Amino acid sequence: MANMGSRKHLKRFKAPKNWSLHRKEKKWVVKPSPGSHSIQNSLSLLFVMRDVLKLSDNAREAKRIINTGNILVDGRVIKDYKFPVGFMDIIQIPKTEDVYRVLPDLKGRLTLHPIVSENASFKIAKVLNKTILKKGLKQINLHDGRNINSDENVNVDDVVKLQIPEQEIQEVYKFEEGATVLVTSGKHTGEIGIIKDIIINKSSNKNTVVVENDKKKEFLTLRDYVFVIGKDSPVISLPGGN
Repeated sequence: MANMGSRKHLKRFKAPKNWSLHRKEKKWVVKPSPGSHSIQNSLSLLFVMRDVLKLSDNAREAKRIINTGNILVDGRVIKDYKFPVGFMDIIQIPKTEDVYRVLPDLKGRLTLHPIVSENASFKIAKVLNKTILKKGLKQINLHDGRNINSDENVNVDDVVKLQIPEQEIQEVYKFEEGATVLVTSGKHTGEIGIIKDIIINKSSNKNTVVVENDKKKEFLTLRDYVFVIGKDSPVISLPGGN
């Protein structure tokens, strides 16, 4: 039993801080499989069904819902209860017509934000790297583990709008001054603002960004913590009515 728990489960008090859970309610929580998102930045699909959305009273019921193919993630049916659900993923429940986007709250915890069904056909993803394959084919590597072959003019830290599940790029949102951004980590997690300046630190890889929030107040945050969500305004709905 101990070995099974270590492979499939995690003690609640050891769970990442961005998991919204009652740490003393139960001893174990299902650990997401390694995959599209890191374990630290994702929730297992079973945890989402039972503990976040509360669509089941126990793990057995949650597994039954998942196994019957009633849950879609980014437009694909997922039957693995350990499947990692992470930042910007789209969760659909066709039978209830409920659709959610995974976003951080102001405390950095992963939450499910309800969205209209029309927005379930796309997601946005950050470019983490670009590589050149054989015969000059270009591949972009995205924050959710996707690798897409594309000739689009994109750079690292740009964000692409993807049609899902086809994975076709519909639009590119450049990482540049004037872009609308969401802060995904640090003390300003969950805040929305506009890039006012990008400060290149030549002595370190930790470049910083000056962001102006909706109250016209400026703050500094790390470049890695900034996620572009639109040009002049957000292309997605956000918690709190932003």
